Amino acid sequence: MTAPQSKITIIVGAQWGDEGKGKITDFFADQTDYVVRFHGGNNAGHTVNVDNQVFKLHLIPSGVLYPHPTSIIGNGVVVDPNALLEEIHYLEDRGIHPRLLISERAHVILPYHIAVDEGLTHYQGKLAAGSTKRGIAPVYADKMFRHGIRMADLLEPDVFREKLEKAFTFNRKLVTNVLGYSFNLSLDKIYTQYLDYGRQLKDYITDTSVVLYRAHREGKSILFEGAQGISLDVDHGIYPHTTSSNTVAGHIATGSGVSFRKIDRIVGVTKAYVSRVGISPFPSELPEEEATNLREKGQEYGTTTGRPRRVGWLDLVQLRQAVRVNGLTDIALTKLDVLTGFKELPVCTGYEVEGEILTEMPASLTKYRQAKPIYEILPGWDSIDEDVLDRGWEALPDNLKRYIRFIEDQSDCPVTIVSVGPQRHETLLRS
Repeated sequence: MTAPQSKITIIVGAQWGDEGKGKITDFFADQTDYVVRFHGGNNAGHTVNVDNQVFKLHLIPSGVLYPHPTSIIGNGVVVDPNALLEEIHYLEDRGIHPRLLISERAHVILPYHIAVDEGLTHYQGKLAAGSTKRGIAPVYADKMFRHGIRMADLLEPDVFREKLEKAFTFNRKLVTNVLGYSFNLSLDKIYTQYLDYGRQLKDYITDTSVVLYRAHREGKSILFEGAQGISLDVDHGIYPHTTSSNTVAGHIATGSGVSFRKIDRIVGVTKAYVSRVGISPFPSELPEEEATNLREKGQEYGTTTGRPRRVGWLDLVQLRQAVRVNGLTDIALTKLDVLTGFKELPVCTGYEVEGEILTEMPASLTKYRQAKPIYEILPGWDSIDEDVLDRGWEALPDNLKRYIRFIEDQSDCPVTIVSVGPQRHETLLRS
């Protein structure tokens, strides 16, 4: 007998992160059985605005704000147990009790990873990524060194001690002998504290690969929520100015432990302009004196760090790569309301590098540093009617619709979801 076919939807970032994935995930989660994070850690933050209440999430998927979906933190995620417990308590204090499962194979961020992260950022200088200093790169490095600690280890005191002694010594020597920093952490204190974290999280920890496999076989709907965006992907992004995991849709099998043969929808979330937190070249970035207005209108401050984001005009070179690498079926275009009132809207359609025109993202860091944006200027719009949510697509200003069609033509991907405000309901679906 043929098993029922589940519905698989993937939400990924098509820029540098901060595109509004939390809102789009929350929008879809109402009709979903499982919402899954499959990479990254608490260096990512998603903001969801529901009935004028703002929720800031870092590890738990955005679908947690609905009572029925099960939220899953997959094995590809790296987990700071203290940060996770704080997030659970934050939600409980606001009347939300997470239906949460955590992969037993997910790797654990420990205090020495944060110590290494701080030293690495200083060491890397202008090649740094602008780390949030939450230990993300070092914990992924320990995973590849094969002396990482996994969530399952926190439930087994003897194995945890055995692994911790090796990893602690390695990272202490890395901090003191290589990076030249002091190291004042206590192995015994970490051991005791993290066993306690394990006891508090025990009921959440399980083999989520099996859970998702069975859900898939039963025809359940599964929504994957990506963190960050294409330009931060460690393979396909602006290396080395990237995060430490794969942010693209193809990573869901690795990060969840289930191979899906049929995926219904891959949605790339794209802000109507571009922003980023961190260090790297940024071809379409606005000069600071011009950036202030756009930053304040869009409230462009990091969910995790609170840092002011760098802002710039929409970059279609970046978006083309996102469509191609992720296999996007749809674009969700967010923050169109923020662009209201601009007389003209430059859109970057290519880069000029020493007389050469590039329309696809270069791997060469030299070329990317030298890239000068080639702009096409589109007319702006003065306002968006208050009844647009009732009247739908046709009620959007003509120049806004022209802006959307230009993006579709340039990226070869349809814009099917349009966000015209921060609230959950301020979202239009385009047939």
